[in-house]
Amino acid sequence: MQMSPSEPISNSLIVNDFYIESVEQNDRAIQTCWNDGTHTLYHYIWLRDNCPTAFHPQTGERCFDLLSVTNDIHPLSITLDEGVLIIEWSEQGHTSYFEQSWLREFCYSSELAKDHSSGYQSWGCEFVDKIPIGNQLRIMASDIALYEWMSALDKCGLAIINGMPDKPEAVKQTASRIDYLRQTNFGTTFDVVSEKNPINLAYTSMSLPLHTDLANQEVPPGYQFLHCLSNESVGGESTFVDGLKVLEDLRVDQPEYFRLLSEYVIPFRFHDNAHDIRQHHPIINVDSFGNIIEIKYNAHLAGIFDLPSEVMYDYYIAYRDLMSRLKDARYKIELKLAAGEMVVFDNRRVLHGRNEFDENIGKRHLRGCYVDRSEFKSRLRVLEKKLF
Repeated sequence: MQMSPSEPISNSLIVNDFYIESVEQNDRAIQTCWNDGTHTLYHYIWLRDNCPTAFHPQTGERCFDLLSVTNDIHPLSITLDEGVLIIEWSEQGHTSYFEQSWLREFCYSSELAKDHSSGYQSWGCEFVDKIPIGNQLRIMASDIALYEWMSALDKCGLAIINGMPDKPEAVKQTASRIDYLRQTNFGTTFDVVSEKNPINLAYTSMSLPLHTDLANQEVPPGYQFLHCLSNESVGGESTFVDGLKVLEDLRVDQPEYFRLLSEYVIPFRFHDNAHDIRQHHPIINVDSFGNIIEIKYNAHLAGIFDLPSEVMYDYYIAYRDLMSRLKDARYKIELKLAAGEMVVFDNRRVLHGRNEFDENIGKRHLRGCYVDRSEFKSRLRVLEKKLF
């Protein structure tokens, strides 16, 4: 079936239970009506830019030069044929073939636009009895076990792996099951033990306040892995708070505080004999769809605030309110990790800390590493495609 620019066309072929019943043209786009009654709009310039021929057949990278056509490109004809929308263009003598299922999947009209809300599930202190647990042997051997554990971690931001081998390289081997590790100024892996000359509070026996790691970095690490090799000291319990839950409540209770902490940046810095790493960040990051996507909070790495004078006092009030909420028992969980357990958490969502311990009684030794969010999400998508 072929149409003129002013003539609607219809089609009755079902494509994945949905099919286009009719198409109409306007000045800059086509309007489609689907069999479920929804209407979608596709602009001509968008369609030409996303013609299947615009992408390299092997790499999938876009190789079409958008400037090779004008702003006024439009169809000379539109045809529906066996589940394919065919467009003959006014320029370059080019014809595009679009699967209707593809048009449905990548629709950007409001009726069918993708839901960009976060899939995260926030939690409070009750989560201590619901933490997802995976087994190291199964995760190493089975893609299904890995996918299920990663999915739970992605959703909740914190999970545990038990049955870890009693060897220092186990944390690296297990984390590498996801992807390559993030190297920082602390190395690719690091040991959390009490030292005589510490360069960081983590390397003491002191209580470690709740924080996110390396807020002084341009992009702080994503997922942190902490393998417990021994924990025989008195004290030393690990503490966690879901920053997402705290910030959700803050946004409802004190929207102005939320705005200040998300719009204004403060300095963070780490320095030792070999490094001086500094960066300004907002404490709260919200994406373009309004989802809370990360918190960067580390009071012991915070630099000297250099905010505009007109907001300095109000910012401090908002900052203190957040600090107070992070100490609220309603949000906090506490775990006494045992040898053979590894806790894994989203470092840009879940804050972690530690109770003080007696370094003269027993030994406390955790070994850690990071895998960035982009690699984690990539692995999760690849596993999903492979398994389902």
